[in-house]
Amino acid sequence: MELIERINKDVKQILSEKRYNHSVGVMKRAEEIAKIYGIDIEKARLVGLSHDIAKEMNVEESLRYVKENNIEIDEVERINTSLLHGKIGADICRKRYGFNNQMTDAIIYHTTGNVNMDTFAKVIFLADKTEESRGNYIDLETFNSAIDKDLDEGMICMLKQTIRYSLDKGGLVHPDSVFLLNKLIKENLEKY
Repeated sequence: MELIERINKDVKQILSEKRYNHSVGVMKRAEEIAKIYGIDIEKARLVGLSHDIAKEMNVEESLRYVKENNIEIDEVERINTSLLHGKIGADICRKRYGFNNQMTDAIIYHTTGNVNMDTFAKVIFLADKTEESRGNYIDLETFNSAIDKDLDEGMICMLKQTIRYSLDKGGLVHPDSVFLLNKLIKENLEKY
């Protein structure tokens, strides 16, 4: 069985129908963005499909998994355990499917972003945030236009959106999101 088929079978069994459909949507969107930026399309499809493999673990399962697998978590992740699915999913994909560091980093970073993100990780981050079902929550046309023009511009727009959303909900903002946004804005200013 081809790896993409194996992952598809696994995520379809593990995730709810809604989350599975989102994962398929992210796979398709990752492929679209990867084509624009010359990223390995097959890897983008694999990571897009598997990025939320641990998303529906409950709090107890998540905390047990990180403890049993020696995954470091920070204070914000300890409070907002839904962020742990990136780190857990990356660990699962490394062990179960043989994903390399670039692929697992993209899965880790898709939740909060990170200053160490490469182009591949940015593609996955943005694919997750702009797959078609997200149109109920954001103006996809505006975000997709920014992404098609410049990947970092798309990242800046999306990070502002996600940070604003967390603040409006009264939630914590992970420092990685803020550090990445500041880095991208600074680099963007230096371009001109």
